[in-house]
Amino acid sequence: MEPSKLASLPFFQGISPEDMTKLLEELDAREVFYEKGSFLVHTGDKITAAGLILSGEVHILREDFWGSRALVAQIPSGAFFGETYALLDTAAEVSVLAAADTTVLYLSLNRILAPTGQQNPLFALLSRRLLQIFAGRNLTLTRKIAHVTCRSTREKLLSFLSSCAQDSGNAVFSIPFDRQQLADYLAVERSAMSAELSRMKKDGLLDYHKNHFRLFTK
Repeated sequence: MEPSKLASLPFFQGISPEDMTKLLEELDAREVFYEKGSFLVHTGDKITAAGLILSGEVHILREDFWGSRALVAQIPSGAFFGETYALLDTAAEVSVLAAADTTVLYLSLNRILAPTGQQNPLFALLSRRLLQIFAGRNLTLTRKIAHVTCRSTREKLLSFLSSCAQDSGNAVFSIPFDRQQLADYLAVERSAMSAELSRMKKDGLLDYHKNHFRLFTK
């Protein structure tokens, strides 16, 4: 991708095309395209560079010994994946799947956090932005824990949908998951979740069509 276009991404915002060209060289940047349905990372892979999604979307999946998958996170265009494993220089405990045709820019972020890196004004700027990314991820994880630790499927759905409504500032909103993805995210069985959604609709708590929801006050 052209340096001038990268500057539109939050992580690189405010960096001039000239500085961007030099920065990409210092971070060993490389661009890779993945077709929808292909794996970018498998559990156990060694991750040496963080991936910045230039276009498309990836799903972070956790797989158990028997091959069952749980959706951990959905990462959109403009966001990172794998940065923690890359910085810790450790093997991935999750898999990464392209949910759409996806282009990724891989960056060696460990150079930003090296002791000598803080002497570079651009590295210092990007290290602060990395801290913001980690804080955001922590908030997202805290929210998911709050959802999945609810006792019943109804309570999990209410917790998740209430959070979505609060984020959108509206009782009418769309969620980024289909039914199977939502079931995986909330760690519930899909058919049981669908049945519970039908009961909640009958009880006058909500209405929905595919991934579009409307919540009603009790």
